[in-house]
Amino acid sequence: MLERYFARPQTVDRIRASWLGPAIEQCAIWLIERGHAARNLARYVPIQMHFGAFAQARGATRYEDLPAYVDSFVSDRIARPDHRRAPGAPRPRLTQEIRWPIEQMLRLVVPGFVGHTRHRVLHEPFAESVPGFFAYLRGERGLREETVVQYAHHLCQLEAYLRGIGLEDLRALSPVIVSGFFTDRSGLHRTRVRDRCGIVRVFLRYLHRQGLVARDLSGTVEAPSVYRLATIPRSITWDEVRRMLDTVDRRTVVGRRDYAMLLLLVTYGLRAREVAALTLDDVDWRHDRLRVPERKAGHSTAYPLSPLVGQAILAYLKTGRPTTSSRRIFFRTLAPCEPITHSAVSCRAAHYLRQAEIVVPRPGSHTLRHTCVQRLVDAGWPLKPIGDYVGHRSPSSTEIYSKVAVEALRDVAYGDKEEVI
Repeated sequence: MLERYFARPQTVDRIRASWLGPAIEQCAIWLIERGHAARNLARYVPIQMHFGAFAQARGATRYEDLPAYVDSFVSDRIARPDHRRAPGAPRPRLTQEIRWPIEQMLRLVVPGFVGHTRHRVLHEPFAESVPGFFAYLRGERGLREETVVQYAHHLCQLEAYLRGIGLEDLRALSPVIVSGFFTDRSGLHRTRVRDRCGIVRVFLRYLHRQGLVARDLSGTVEAPSVYRLATIPRSITWDEVRRMLDTVDRRTVVGRRDYAMLLLLVTYGLRAREVAALTLDDVDWRHDRLRVPERKAGHSTAYPLSPLVGQAILAYLKTGRPTTSSRRIFFRTLAPCEPITHSAVSCRAAHYLRQAEIVVPRPGSHTLRHTCVQRLVDAGWPLKPIGDYVGHRSPSSTEIYSKVAVEALRDVAYGDKEEVI
């Protein structure tokens, strides 16, 4: 495989003769399979070769010995005169350029090696003082990992606050200190404050159950009242939708992909997670149908495939989607070649809303979902079919759109009250 990317046979022979040769070739195959460019391979392999020689000269004899030499190798390379004179490359970026190909190789050949990764490793606050809390959340309460991450986020804030006021012993917790935490970390939306109150209550109740505090302080935490239907959906007008779509440059791969995703969001009211999860098997080209299998309610929905949406998806599949064994439709455009995430779908929607200078609270994929529902409301659809169309689990989820049914509300205001009743 190396012969395809290194023209000189002597270079290939030198790589394979190295004691890290098998690891380097395994890493090269892994990188190419994930869409990394050949020019990047030409940069990574010399760094890996130098690292192998550096570690071997200092006593490394097994792959398992290598992680101990990564930091010293990076420091040694940065200290070289040619790197010190290199213009324009900030030290953090240079450090990453040296470290990344080495650590990626080690992840493949050293079991359990993680290294520096951009994927966040969950930090569990109070790990020393309350060691069993997160095991309790996963085991006894049966919470999903996404929910556990929310607990960790809010409790990290509490841990930082207690550290800031100098409280090291949890037995010294009091209602005044707990209240001070919420006052100090104010400024959140009411629903976020409610969520934080619930999480802190669970934590305080656990402390008392384990005998870590003498008194159950959970009752001192009062959550704010959050009322259903207190807000209105954050939709935009159809003219603004057209303006947003006009900002997409469909001459590029990114533009063709994003245009198809935006049309799916605004035409069918899909969630970002549902767009990211679409596969090639979900599009029935023969019968012009689109199937959305992974809905929030656990069921699937079938839609007529709009010609405009179908053409946009087809344009991306023909000239944009990478060659891969995965059945997912939408992919990242930069290496590694992986399916796009739901957060990236929402970020792209927010990007085009801002680019079109459309002002809306919390722009993202849900803005377009709300816009789809608003268009159905304006067309006179009843709420039940609207809920079925966008995949609501409960009719109560669709009730909020009755607040933006302007024509129906006008009938209520001017019509016969008995007829309305």
